Amino acid sequence: MSLAPAKVQSLYSSVMSIQNHTYSIVSTARTIGASSPDATSECDDTHNKIASSKLQVILQHGSFVAEDVGPDSEVIPDSSPRVHPEPACVVGSQISGTTKSDDDEPWRPKDIILPEVTISAFTETDQEESSIAVPLQRALVTVSLTLDVASKKGLSERLPPAQHWDFKVRFTSLSDNPFLLATSRVRETVTSLTPCAVLGIQGLLDLFNTTLRTSHSLDTPSLSPLLEDCIANSYDFGMAYSRLRRIWYTRDWSTIRAEVCRWEEEDQEMRRKAVVGNQIVNPNLAPRRVWDLWSNRVVPLWSTGIPITTVTAERWNLMLRPISHAWMDEEDRADVSTPINGYEWPVLIPKDANLNLIRIEMLNLGAEYAWLDVLCLRQKGGPREDVRVEEWKLDVPTIGRVYRMSSVACYLSGLGLPLTLKEGDLDSDRSWFRHAWTLQELGWPRLRVIAGDTPQGPMHARHKDGKYETELLTRFHELLRFIDHGTLRHEVFVALEGMQKRVSTNPVDKVAGLAFCLFSDVIPAYYESQSLEKAWTALLNSMKAGSRGVLFLWCPEPGNAGTKWRPSWDQIMVNPLPDGIYTLDDVDRDEKTNEYSCNMACIEKGLVRGLAVGGGDRHGELIVKEKGGMDSHRFKITATHKYPILEDTYTLILAYYLHGIFPSRYYCYYVIGRSLPEKRFEKVSVLQILDEGEVGRLRDLHNDIATWRRYILV
Repeated sequence: MSLAPAKVQSLYSSVMSIQNHTYSIVSTARTIGASSPDATSECDDTHNKIASSKLQVILQHGSFVAEDVGPDSEVIPDSSPRVHPEPACVVGSQISGTTKSDDDEPWRPKDIILPEVTISAFTETDQEESSIAVPLQRALVTVSLTLDVASKKGLSERLPPAQHWDFKVRFTSLSDNPFLLATSRVRETVTSLTPCAVLGIQGLLDLFNTTLRTSHSLDTPSLSPLLEDCIANSYDFGMAYSRLRRIWYTRDWSTIRAEVCRWEEEDQEMRRKAVVGNQIVNPNLAPRRVWDLWSNRVVPLWSTGIPITTVTAERWNLMLRPISHAWMDEEDRADVSTPINGYEWPVLIPKDANLNLIRIEMLNLGAEYAWLDVLCLRQKGGPREDVRVEEWKLDVPTIGRVYRMSSVACYLSGLGLPLTLKEGDLDSDRSWFRHAWTLQELGWPRLRVIAGDTPQGPMHARHKDGKYETELLTRFHELLRFIDHGTLRHEVFVALEGMQKRVSTNPVDKVAGLAFCLFSDVIPAYYESQSLEKAWTALLNSMKAGSRGVLFLWCPEPGNAGTKWRPSWDQIMVNPLPDGIYTLDDVDRDEKTNEYSCNMACIEKGLVRGLAVGGGDRHGELIVKEKGGMDSHRFKITATHKYPILEDTYTLILAYYLHGIFPSRYYCYYVIGRSLPEKRFEKVSVLQILDEGEVGRLRDLHNDIATWRRYILV
């Protein structure tokens, strides 16, 4: 049943007295408890830490519920059994939150303390909590509040005669409370979905005052325009609450509207300046939108009032929980229209998943905000496709910023779904371990959480000396350990090899998914219809010079896509890659001429022989004459690849390199090729000197046989 706006406001006013009786209910300081950083395997021991997490004001889709308990019922605190969910298992160690002081929250006065609330799977989805497989999705465990409202003088006098009974009121959501709208025996509620236009300016103000325990009036400077903006923008109360809750306790209302406008303008300017040509010059850009878990709305980051700087980055990473997830097959997904993102675009989720259950799990993990691609990144299918294309140029490449060094929640079996493991899962193209985008979504190992965890799930399988009951379980846990290994190594070949094994619906996403893994100072903008080789070239242009140097020195054959000095994308994806090469030799790029060059030691003429027959590791000889002399020197050389090197005299570019993270000795690479006019160099192949004695002799003779020279690479 729907009510006319005038009737809604009339009934709304009739129950204002309830607020006087809610202030004294259970209060608690807002604290997010931190758990021990060395809790690595005893997942059950972390339950009390997560269950003790406190949240202030949480807004749900559902309602302030009035239940008819009969005229003779005794009102008692709600003692219904509540399943206490077990925490998700943390890979590494559990850090569920951090203590927040008043200094951390500049807008909230010290004397305002808000009650706790409870939300559950039942109130959010009408599903019994016992039917939810993931314990952390069953309920947000806080204090359940009850209040005998009908016995309070004044309320029964304002309700229709048919409503003269006792009520048991459960504050399932504090920000929907305490506005029960009733006509006869029909229960109506003011919820997060109630349009601000229905409430009106005064009604919206009253609702905020009651929710956040304030006594502002329309005479408060800047307040009326802010509330009018909510109505003009067609917000529901949930969206209005998400936009204003951060500023509601400001100490200077005279400037706050200008301050909010400044936040928005600075955000727009920051994103405008981030893209120069086809490159993103500020890859550490904070996300455009976040999922405010307290209000259950997607909001612009700037509206949170939190400056994302190097100073606040650590705190922000604790407040924000990025979500990484496996993608399901098309027949197992559904487009969902939801008020969470203001119905701006369809949200693609697994058919068996529910965004409200995901929200409960994230809240139980101590997050205030989350970042979820399908909610926070504008998706296809919405009315503003032109806006999506423009946003993706910037937002898609910078996704990695959200996950870097963050406490990522990983749904390995699909978004919001319980973690399961069966034969074929790890080899499927839909496996989380094989998805192209998840390569940059690993986060920080000590903070990573495996979401969707269940007590009987694979995270709790027992092992002996690393061996589990089945080969499948053993392989699963080996993969988890392997991703930690890759997270801690910033080598170009670690990233490239990781992408070799992954798949994507759009092939160009494999190139785009590498940008953040290479730790470049600039990254390419995203063009979803771009060719693979063009996208790879754009990524090479943005790479650090040292990463390009490694590709130049390593690739055993000339590039086959027009440029000889570096491998093509196809060559990178099909050829075996080395395990760690460290060199100080760079390949520079002139942005004006788009030419690549290197300034390295070279031997202008050297005879290479013994490597003409292709095969495995081959050993040959390099003969070099001293500069201006007749003495010749012979070195043992090795080709560790199958590419044949014909016996001939070549120009050789020389580079010393270290192999491995903790190397004990130097090796030497030679890039062999042809000197061309205008100081150009055409690559033919590479060879190595692996013998430590030969490397030492080469270094001793360096000044006699080698010359420093800058070559333009073709």
